[in-house]
Amino acid sequence: MKIDNLVLRRAVDSDAPAVADVWLRSYTAALPSVRRAHTDEEVRYWIREIVVPGQETWVATVDDSVVAMMVLDGEDLDQLYIDPPWRGRGIGDRLVELAKERGAAGLTLWTFQVNTPACRFYERHGFVEAERTDGTRNEEREPDVRYVWHPTP
Repeated sequence: MKIDNLVLRRAVDSDAPAVADVWLRSYTAALPSVRRAHTDEEVRYWIREIVVPGQETWVATVDDSVVAMMVLDGEDLDQLYIDPPWRGRGIGDRLVELAKERGAAGLTLWTFQVNTPACRFYERHGFVEAERTDGTRNEEREPDVRYVWHPTP
């Protein structure tokens, strides 16, 4: 389902509260069995003070409301979260297309192994599993998987 009034743009400081809300709602809905390493307030601080002002943070908006967020760090697609009511409408597809344009030499990302919908989503977009871990290197201590994408020549 195409959304006519969807806008992708760089996040600005005033977006931080809405970006945090999307992150928190999406994480809670997508990963109910995964222990969160940080409180809501810590997540809000991180997004307000570190992510939005200091990282390449993108938002998807509909009628000026943030419905999704994505963070790019060079070749790393670090965060991609869609507000649950907006899933399945092509917003994630548009953000991944943008990430591929911005990271034209290739991308890498991590997701939790239990997040099978995310794994299927990334695989559908040409990402290939490169590594699985037992989770000892992430704060949540949750088994994860690293995906890579390389453009076709």
